[in-house]
Amino acid sequence: MAVRHRLIHASPGRVWAVLADGTRYADWVVGTSESRVVHGLWPELGSALEYTVRLGPWTVAGTTVVRRVDVLEELELEVDSGPFGTARVAIDVRPWGDEALIIVDEHPLRGIGGTLHNAAVDALIQLRHRSMLARLANVVEEQTSYART
Repeated sequence: MAVRHRLIHASPGRVWAVLADGTRYADWVVGTSESRVVHGLWPELGSALEYTVRLGPWTVAGTTVVRRVDVLEELELEVDSGPFGTARVAIDVRPWGDEALIIVDEHPLRGIGGTLHNAAVDALIQLRHRSMLARLANVVEEQTSYART
C-alpha cells in the first residue's frame, strides 16, 4: 500500500474545488493529458471521468469512478487503466490550521496491477504520488494566489 501526504498552502475548500472539477483532473494526475466527465455530476457517488494517457505516438483511455465521497473531506476513486487493471485511490483532505493536509492512499485492486503488486510497485506509486501531490499543490496554490489579487 502506497501512502503519501503533503501540506498545501491553501484552505481545504480550495483543494476540494480543484478535486471537484472533473476538467482539472489531468492538471494534477500524473500521466493524464486530458479528462472529461462521462457519467453523472463529478464528484458525486458513481460519477465517472474518462481520461487519456499519451505515451509517445500512442494513447490509452481509462476511466475513474467515484466509489466514496464525503464532500470537502474524502474522495475515493476506482481508477481503471484497462489492461493494467484497477486501483483504489483514496484522497483525504484535512484542515491543518489555515492550510490543508492531503493524504493519498493507493493500492491495486484487479488485473495485472493487483497480481504483480509488491514493494517495488509501491515504490513506483510513491514516486508518482510525490509528483501528483506537487502538481495538485501548484494548481491549488496558483488558483489561491489569483483569488487574492
